[in-house]
Amino acid sequence: MTNRYETVFILTPVLSDDQAKEAVEKFKGLLKEEGAKFHHQEDWGLRKLAYPIQKKSTGFYHLLEFESEGSAIEKLELAFRRDERVLRFLTVKLDKHAVAYNEKKRSKKSEVTA
Repeated sequence: MTNRYETVFILTPVLSDDQAKEAVEKFKGLLKEEGAKFHHQEDWGLRKLAYPIQKKSTGFYHLLEFESEGSAIEKLELAFRRDERVLRFLTVKLDKHAVAYNEKKRSKKSEVTA
């Protein structure tokens, strides 16, 4: 059975934009190999961290919302841990209320920009 997940990860700020995009594509590719279906993604860009991580005060934030098997999460998080470009990551399983909230929030955003 597939579940909906949301992953936010922070990449080190010493990367160029192209290197950051390449890292994001690597993780998306890993999920696609596991049969994940993407619902949404956001690039939040370079942001200030709440506290220094590895003596860095900023990082590239990226959000992925997808549907997959639980085994894909284990492989994704292992890839995050092995990749030195990743400062932090958090994966959350979304329940039906969180999915509805995210979709409602996105539909409001698209109405504003339209």
